[in-house]
Amino acid sequence: MSKIDINKEILIWAINRSGLNLDIIKKKFPKIDKWLNDEDKPTIKQAEQLAKMLYIPFGMFFTRALPEDEITIPFFRTKGEQRKLSPELIDTIHIIKQRQDWIKEYFLQTGNEPLDFVGTVSLEDDINDVSAKIKNRLGLKENWAAVFNTWQHAFNYFKEAVEEIGIFVIINGIVGNNTRRKLDVQEFRGFVITDKLAPFVFINGQDARAAQIFTLAHELVHVWLGKSAIFDLRELLPADDKTEQFCDRVAAEFLVPQNAIRDIWETYKDDEDKYQKLAKHFKVSELVIARRALDINLINKEQFLNFYKYYLNKERIKYKGGDFYLVQLQRVGKKFGQIVYLAVKEGALLYREAYKLTGLYGEIYEKFTKKLFEGKTEWIEKKLTF
Repeated sequence: MSKIDINKEILIWAINRSGLNLDIIKKKFPKIDKWLNDEDKPTIKQAEQLAKMLYIPFGMFFTRALPEDEITIPFFRTKGEQRKLSPELIDTIHIIKQRQDWIKEYFLQTGNEPLDFVGTVSLEDDINDVSAKIKNRLGLKENWAAVFNTWQHAFNYFKEAVEEIGIFVIINGIVGNNTRRKLDVQEFRGFVITDKLAPFVFINGQDARAAQIFTLAHELVHVWLGKSAIFDLRELLPADDKTEQFCDRVAAEFLVPQNAIRDIWETYKDDEDKYQKLAKHFKVSELVIARRALDINLINKEQFLNFYKYYLNKERIKYKGGDFYLVQLQRVGKKFGQIVYLAVKEGALLYREAYKLTGLYGEIYEKFTKKLFEGKTEWIEKKLTF
């Protein structure tokens, strides 16, 4: 069987990037040391299998220059530790950046105006004022969540309201559609890539649904500040950074106004199920209620962390799937998928490019597009009258 030359520097880079121990790689590729020392060469099949194991395209083995893998988005960690970004996080950011780059170009071609709220607040602004500005722009009243039966329904409505004003929301617990490459919620809960034309927010779908609503509110504040960021919000607590703490305080006020919770805390504070009762009242998760109670010193940090651990052990809902096409609406983003579909119908985008942007191909893509317009929004109905 014929053997091929591969770029040794690329191989070394890919091994280091993967985070895999060389001994693990040796179990599947016993001759890896010889390949690294130019004493032997892999076959085409071996090189293809190795590329798959290291999560790189097969063709990368034949490039001359090392790829630029640097992520320039600030990473805020609650406990301040510094560690290398995982390949899963890096690849996820690249996927979102590719989508953002395409849609920015499309918006420029179609004459879309910059969003009027990105970067319009500062760290010196009043917390309550910023919360009110965001609610007003989203079209949410002060007690907007009260009309919903559950906080899950309120979260879905909240997410759709965010997309309606031009922010793209992606929720995914894996890299693209690769179920073997799960994202680590201990590494990050979400990230924001701000932009005047097309800001993107990403929520780690491996996180508990109860925590995702807080992550989304936190990310919105980053958009209003015009500051991109990656964050882990370990134990739902912010990093020791002014920007992160500001976003955290605004998010908490946005979801559970301080005056409102103080007014009824005395009624429930001695009840064993106080968080559940308050969560039902505010239509947020019990976890968010406990986090808010900590913020305004109604409970101490030890009480919060004890409840946090108890709640996650009891209620954590992993990103396990369900209806494939409904899952894709989360992974691709409903509004992003609608605009890709629109661009294809207008002749501004080839099908093969739409497949690449969404990660869906052929018949699967066609079935996905039908899900995009169930309960379609008014703006897309107007745009699709061609």
